[in-house]
Amino acid sequence: MPEWIFALVLMLGGIVALLMLGLPIVFAFIAVNIAGAWLFLGGDIGLMQMLRNMRSPAAQYSLAPIPLFVLMGEIMLHSGLAQRAIDAIDRLISRVPGRLSIVAVLSGTLFSSLSGSTIANAGVLGKSLYPQMKARGYHDSMAVGPILAVGGIAMLIPPSGLAVMLGSLASISINDLLIAGIVPAIMMAVLFLGYVMLRCRLDPSLAPVYETETMTLGERLRPVLVNVLPLALIFVCVVGSMFAGIATATESAALGVVATVIAAVIYRRFSLTMLVHSLKETLIFSAMILVIICTSGTFSQVLAFTGATQEISRLVVDSGIGPLMLLLGMLAVLVFLGCFMDQVSMMMLTLPIFMPIVGAAGIDPLWFGVLVLIALEISLITPPFGLLLFVMQGVAGPKLRVTAVYKAVLPFLALEFLVMGLLILFPGLVSLLPELMK
Repeated sequence: MPEWIFALVLMLGGIVALLMLGLPIVFAFIAVNIAGAWLFLGGDIGLMQMLRNMRSPAAQYSLAPIPLFVLMGEIMLHSGLAQRAIDAIDRLISRVPGRLSIVAVLSGTLFSSLSGSTIANAGVLGKSLYPQMKARGYHDSMAVGPILAVGGIAMLIPPSGLAVMLGSLASISINDLLIAGIVPAIMMAVLFLGYVMLRCRLDPSLAPVYETETMTLGERLRPVLVNVLPLALIFVCVVGSMFAGIATATESAALGVVATVIAAVIYRRFSLTMLVHSLKETLIFSAMILVIICTSGTFSQVLAFTGATQEISRLVVDSGIGPLMLLLGMLAVLVFLGCFMDQVSMMMLTLPIFMPIVGAAGIDPLWFGVLVLIALEISLITPPFGLLLFVMQGVAGPKLRVTAVYKAVLPFLALEFLVMGLLILFPGLVSLLPELMK
């Protein structure tokens, strides 16, 4: 067996096997990298090279937005600012079919633009809206589906830590990647809203109309002006500074953290306990991500040193397969892996192999990056092991059957595939905002 095939089987198969045994992703990558460095990079010398490889990624300035974006979301969540915004949108929408489902989509889209965390997004919406929906007689398809679907939008809209990680690993402009995800995210939100309103109008029993508190227009608008509009300015601060070219992704992330802290102080929701808890959660998540990124250098180096990366690229290019079919094949692999693997693991496994193919086939890296983010988002709600499916069941409790969650999410999965198809057919939708920014 050629050495590159042995290296590929050992590195990829080893990680998958360790993950299936329940080993945390961080330790799985470290274990496989140690084995690869010892076997293929020269024993002791390879292990020393592995340690040297860990220094460079950890010192990358481009990774600084990850902990900053995570901190933004943690402060927003633990200070209660997110819940205040959800309540304000709830009061704004009057007596319409699928009212609470519409609130879920709108609130989720807003919170996505402030937190960057898919799990936090789904968790907050599930805790605040799902009990109300069930109490009002909503069918699971209208109670569970919108919450899960809109939860993944946080992966596309800035601030998105995973988009920063993807840009760093794939050598794609992080500013461009963050900005390019806005149009697909808006497309998804609009499609989700359209589906909810059309389905509830055709079958009102899915989301029974109920009487809401009688309020004047001013009483409905005031909470939005007080609790939503100022928070929306944080999104404008983050994205606007990047779009105008006056701040890098790292600088805009720092501005976002400062703006979020100021908002918490103004709303009298700031406390040292809240800040310490937010910092602790940020450190836990960021440490895991950064350790994985640090080990990625050895993973890629082993594949390159043994010739696996070059051989796969050569085989793909020599096969005569067109760029479109290559693209569809790579996206199909990501969607399949998403059935049983988390998003970080998927990126670490596939990007060292996919990016040389993307370069050899002449595929636009930015376009590919956005499509990868959508594939990762789809994997979050893909049965049987999509991460958000378990988050939702954990929030809802044992009364919500897993089969009901699977059925509820299928129409929204179809809509996300539709958005992916539209972006493949019309690549200009991806480059629209980055081109305007330039």
